[in-house]
Amino acid sequence: MTRTRWFAVHAELSPRARSLLGFFSFVLPILLWCIVSYVPAVWHPLVLITDPGSVDYFQPDMRVDRATFDQETADATAQNRALPQGVPANPIYLPAPHEVLKAFYTSFTMPPEARDSPWLHQSLWHSIQVIFWGFVISSIFGVPLGILCGTYSPISRLTEPFVEFFRYLPAPAFGALAVAILGIYDGPKIAVIVIGTFFQQVLIIANTTRKLDGALVEAALTLGTKNLQLLSRVVIPGILPDLYRDQRILLGWAWTYLIVAELIGTTTGITWFITQQARYQHFANVYAAIFIIGIIGLGTDILLGLLGKRLFPWDRTVKA
Repeated sequence: MTRTRWFAVHAELSPRARSLLGFFSFVLPILLWCIVSYVPAVWHPLVLITDPGSVDYFQPDMRVDRATFDQETADATAQNRALPQGVPANPIYLPAPHEVLKAFYTSFTMPPEARDSPWLHQSLWHSIQVIFWGFVISSIFGVPLGILCGTYSPISRLTEPFVEFFRYLPAPAFGALAVAILGIYDGPKIAVIVIGTFFQQVLIIANTTRKLDGALVEAALTLGTKNLQLLSRVVIPGILPDLYRDQRILLGWAWTYLIVAELIGTTTGITWFITQQARYQHFANVYAAIFIIGIIGLGTDILLGLLGKRLFPWDRTVKA
């Protein structure tokens, strides 16, 4: 493929080119991370103490500013005392890739430090359940209402002004109210996800429904199709591929609201795991848990994309 074809506007890439670019979209950030982690000349502002020497407040595995280390080394040299030893290091909040990979393994195989804390897989499973029920409840009400708003102007005018107003209200602001009404367990978390996705869902699906080819609707009405038949046999089948794609996008929003939702109520879920690991300064575990969320989200979206290809083979816009 020539350079001109690579950068042609709206040009369709070959399967090989798409795979190659998709591969490098992950490789390049990881490569940058490796350079920052393993090449001291790039960014290693601290020194990891290996031998404190004669400096009384230095401890092995302690990280200190390079300027502080250099000053103590100069003072020890001038006074003919034992010199401290150390290696260049990054701040503790930026672990190296191999440390995060190790944390992927140990988080699933080693018990948490706090005896009552859940394992990583338990936290993940709990969060997945919260996401599932929040998104299902949102979809049960949001999808039909969105279709009705996109099909019938009176329903749209009656509903969408309030929905437009409500979608600007931050869902986390309802956390305290949700706890007061639903208790301290999973109810408030599910409620925050529902609030965060429902109103967006109505507007997006209504807009998708309005994009249906008007000629199809006119033809159906000319042939005597009634309201319920119009919805079930023309509108819904006509928007299904786009509706499916909308739901894939909205599911990603639900994952975004999960982190905020899990700050409410009980000490469960992946957010609690991340918070606890950060408290103990186990930042490799924090990165591992964050990446697991991304892996699950991306994996789910890829599976839904492949399923969409099978469900809607005529729709060329559905891509995994």
